[in-house]
Amino acid sequence: MPSRENWTGSHFQSGPDRDYGILRGDVHLETTTVEIKGKSLNELAALCHSIAVEKGFWEKERNTGEALMLIVTELAEAMEAHRIEDKENFKEEIADSFIRLLDLCGGMKIDIEAEIEKKSNKNKNRPYKHGKIC
Repeated sequence: MPSRENWTGSHFQSGPDRDYGILRGDVHLETTTVEIKGKSLNELAALCHSIAVEKGFWEKERNTGEALMLIVTELAEAMEAHRIEDKENFKEEIADSFIRLLDLCGGMKIDIEAEIEKKSNKNKNRPYKHGKIC
């Protein structure tokens, strides 16, 4: 029988929301699912950040520049998927971009809903094309 190892925490947990369906070599990886439908942007930021923390990406203070460039990298990967017309990978890379952005918002305690509202109101009151020709 393969050994079970929980790579997401200090001990192996089981429960109704757990699926032990991934097997690699002799290590049986635990998989879980998350529900996101109906969550606010701030709730999604908290969720994305909690997963990143759980996976060890916030063990020390994050370098903001590095985090931003990782977001750019995900967008570059989406561009490459678009270029080769790989629609499934394109969608995944767009999702990765949002996940990294929301993780950063969660980690920096940015109320992204309030920031989007402020910026949208600012944009709404700007002239057509913000006064530019293109």
